[in-house]
Amino acid sequence: MPNATPLSDADLQDALAGLDGWSHTDDQLVKSFTFTDFRAAISFIVRLSFYAEELNHHPELTNVYNEVTVALTTHDAGNVVTDLDVQLAEAIEEFAWA
Repeated sequence: MPNATPLSDADLQDALAGLDGWSHTDDQLVKSFTFTDFRAAISFIVRLSFYAEELNHHPELTNVYNEVTVALTTHDAGNVVTDLDVQLAEAIEEFAWA
């Protein structure tokens, strides 16, 4: 299981370097995904739910028509970014456009 220790600034910058389009905002990793339509956006959310449940790590999701915004933070670590958030962001990147 990933470490629930808050990432250092250097570790956070290293993680972001490998996560295209993700940003660190308000102690969260955040990215918006735009799909062709509502159905594709909801399909993405459903696929994401399987990865999140597998990690027992549940993101904040916002959906408006074809856009889904994902915000990741680790509540058990005091609402900061940890390896767990990075691992889920990496998994999302792997399946988002599959």
